Amino acid sequence: MKVIFPVFLFISSLLSQEIDNSFITKFEYGAMLYKNPRGIGCHKCHGIGNKTVLIAKYLDKKGISQSLKAPPINKVSFSVFKKKLQSSKYESRVMPTYFLTNEEINSIYYYVTNVK
Repeated sequence: MKVIFPVFLFISSLLSQEIDNSFITKFEYGAMLYKNPRGIGCHKCHGIGNKTVLIAKYLDKKGISQSLKAPPINKVSFSVFKKKLQSSKYESRVMPTYFLTNEEINSIYYYVTNVK
């Protein structure tokens, strides 16, 4: 009886935890897509997504110094995140069009908002 109770507690604690039996977790899938969604990876412009990243400095037609920056993406709402990822090349001249599925967008958002 003394041995059965600790074993029962151990097994019940294992069963009460949410177990992810998938081959790859949502976080890992999101990380993979973030690094290579279909073409250039998000990390190339956004880094790990937690701060503004300078992409390039250039001179405009008038010779005035300008800069192109990628904003932090780990704190934006899901609706804004999804809208930007689904925008066409005519809506954004910088952000690539990836043609991602809803599951892929969800996974990337999960990764970006949970990466440390």
